[in-house]
Amino acid sequence: YEAIKQQYKPEVPEYFNFARDVLDRWTEVEKEGKKSKNPALWWIDGAGEEVRWNFEELGVLSRKVANMLSDACGLQLGDRVILILPRIPEWWLVNVACMRTGTVLIPGTQQLTAKDILHRLQKSKAKCIITDDSVAPAVDLIEAECQSLKFKLLVSEGHREGWLNFKDLLKNASSDHHCVTTKCQDPMAIYFTSGTTGSPKMAEHSHSSYGIGLTVSGRYWLDLTTSDIFWNTSDTGWAKSAWSSIFSPWIQGACVFVHKMPHFDPSIVFESLSRFPITVFCSPPTAYRMFVQHKLSSYTFKSLRHCVSAGEPINPDVMDGWKAQTGLDIYEGYGQTETVLICGNFKGMKIKPGSMGKPSPGYDVQIIDENSNILPPGKEGDIAIRVKPTRSLFLFTGYADDPEKTEATIRGDFYVTGDRGIMDEDGYFWFVGRADDVINSAGYRIGPFEVESALVEHPAVVESAVVSSPDPIRGEVVKAFVVLTSDYASHDPEKMIKELQDHVKKVTAPYKYPRKMEFVQQLPKTISGKIRRNELRQKEWRK
Repeated sequence: YEAIKQQYKPEVPEYFNFARDVLDRWTEVEKEGKKSKNPALWWIDGAGEEVRWNFEELGVLSRKVANMLSDACGLQLGDRVILILPRIPEWWLVNVACMRTGTVLIPGTQQLTAKDILHRLQKSKAKCIITDDSVAPAVDLIEAECQSLKFKLLVSEGHREGWLNFKDLLKNASSDHHCVTTKCQDPMAIYFTSGTTGSPKMAEHSHSSYGIGLTVSGRYWLDLTTSDIFWNTSDTGWAKSAWSSIFSPWIQGACVFVHKMPHFDPSIVFESLSRFPITVFCSPPTAYRMFVQHKLSSYTFKSLRHCVSAGEPINPDVMDGWKAQTGLDIYEGYGQTETVLICGNFKGMKIKPGSMGKPSPGYDVQIIDENSNILPPGKEGDIAIRVKPTRSLFLFTGYADDPEKTEATIRGDFYVTGDRGIMDEDGYFWFVGRADDVINSAGYRIGPFEVESALVEHPAVVESAVVSSPDPIRGEVVKAFVVLTSDYASHDPEKMIKELQDHVKKVTAPYKYPRKMEFVQQLPKTISGKIRRNELRQKEWRK
């Protein structure tokens, strides 16, 4: 670890573009015969379809998509593009094409409802949306309310009125494209994040924050080289997909392996790890919790040498169970949408089960109190990153179009993560909990405000408070404490719960619905009338 800290001295040039300065460079290395024969992207759908592109092919196809964005859609530097696709090769092409054109990518999960998409389109003022047949009807429903939206691209074999067909355009597009010149701090992507006090915020990242900042993940946490085949199971809608399905592996020239896997299935994971020469694997703790409940003796992961986990804390007993069955440790990492890797168990480091490891060499990470004083080992406080006198270029630029919320993340000389933690005597960090009330269920971060807003739209609900509740598989799930109107108070509770759950699934993305619900006469509140969610949460976790 000390050697890593000494070694890690990233250079940040004035101009940087990941497509030109990293991906096209690997194309040159390939042409010179100085790289392993591994593809850049290896995609399978589990039903016999397979795509294997080397860096040169990825370059040719992404230039064609870049021309589609510039010519067919007339998009220019800085224009915003919303991308909602499952794990299909086109998702990677659009990511790279946006870099080449300097357009700002905004990914979203396929679970978003029409209302969620409307919010994202209106807030971001995106000019273009790229999606498939499953999401297109929702976009058509709300399109009239989105003044900025000018182009809709459909990734489909079929055609739809009012939509440009992605595959048709790709066939006819030129592969001759000159990458735009982008400065390091020019915006590259926006990721919608969850919050407690309002709608999701738009965390903006520059070309260098992920494009150079994630070197630390690729090289030291994931331990990748050009001979590795790396599989990260993240949904394409989350920042973790950018971390581990684009930047970290491709910085290192490694192969990105993708299984389309529309629904997460442990047996598909085991079969793929057995059948394909995957060397490094990343999945959230929820997945590992499912894995260790299976007997893995009938599978042999011949090539697998390194496993990592991120998204939420991983239980020591899960780590023990995985090691007992595979012989491999799980190296936990910690970060946020707004950051790159903050802490990690780096390859070669002693693992303390339950710890997030040590600070990333890219950051000065401290535990601070409410007055920005650095706390001694063993004292709980806020996990924070030093940003003064020099702010790391590997942090988000800010919440797009919202300077007030951006400013609210700074306390004294530090960026405050909103998470609570402790550092021990050996410099290892331990996660205590979130300072705000964001719920992390099965790797999905869910803001209570969104669920409460959905519930209150139902005529039966006076008000509600949403908190996390412990769950053996998901780690935690959404629980709603609901105050009913007098008209509904005498209704059958079981039927009422089901009705409200179905309502939330319709109004917002289905993964946000409350799996647990309790009807109460009133909610605990502060003198100023704010709901004391922490009181409800503590009650849940004490049970």
